Amino acid sequence: MKLARLGPRGAERPVLVDDSATYDLGSLTGDLDGDFLAGGGLDAVRKLRAAGDLPELAVAPTRIGPPVARPSAVIGIGLNYAAHAAEAGSARPESPIMFLKTPNTVCGPTDAVAVPPGSRRMDWEVELGVVLGTRASYLDSPQDALEHVAGFVLANDFSERDHQLVDSGGQWSKGKCAPGFTPTGPWLVTPDELDHRRLRLRSWVNGEPRQDSNTSDMIFNVELLIWHLSQYLALEPGDLVLTGTPEGVALSGRFPYLKAGDVVELEIEGLGRQRQKLTAP
Repeated sequence: MKLARLGPRGAERPVLVDDSATYDLGSLTGDLDGDFLAGGGLDAVRKLRAAGDLPELAVAPTRIGPPVARPSAVIGIGLNYAAHAAEAGSARPESPIMFLKTPNTVCGPTDAVAVPPGSRRMDWEVELGVVLGTRASYLDSPQDALEHVAGFVLANDFSERDHQLVDSGGQWSKGKCAPGFTPTGPWLVTPDELDHRRLRLRSWVNGEPRQDSNTSDMIFNVELLIWHLSQYLALEPGDLVLTGTPEGVALSGRFPYLKAGDVVELEIEGLGRQRQKLTAP
């Protein structure tokens, strides 16, 4: 299934999207959030769709919001593709590198994003996002991880590299938390719809190719990441885990950093496409 939230900021309506129509989920839930996911919401949608009991949305709102309402946590993984670690001048990590993004960085996949005031090194990062469906804490093994996953999303982990690496004080989050720095969606796609281990990821800036890789090149796969994180913190329903970006970012020195007026586009096979126009501060 593909689930989305459509409409103005703060007034998005939950929908089910398939190849032929968009279906209103308003009779089932007020929003797509952690409570909905933890309460068996996805199974309820399946049953109503199979029975033909979901009303079709005659006119879909033009704005697409993030597919899951504001998570309690956004957790990033750094340097999780070997070639990206190399272009960043870093050794291949022996253990997953975790950083945190504030939940208010999450926005829709086509929302405009402001360049932070004074920014000189704003960067793009196409990433596979994992949305938790049930609480995950101290999992016994990576084999248990997918039981706690509601689905997958396309995400852009925007980064301001000076804030991340120069002004950081040793932590990355200063460069990751500007407003709008986590565009997410257009859809939440349930695990049965795709093979998350082999998905093509691509990005473009002003129509020019930047990243082109595959999730099969991850150093630490999804199952290991969710298990590993659960040993240090409790992942709650609706939380978003960003699994890292492949090579082809501006940090490599091969491409210019972003500026106001630039257009960033991203795509992951089966998870849709994003487009962000960058605006002045």
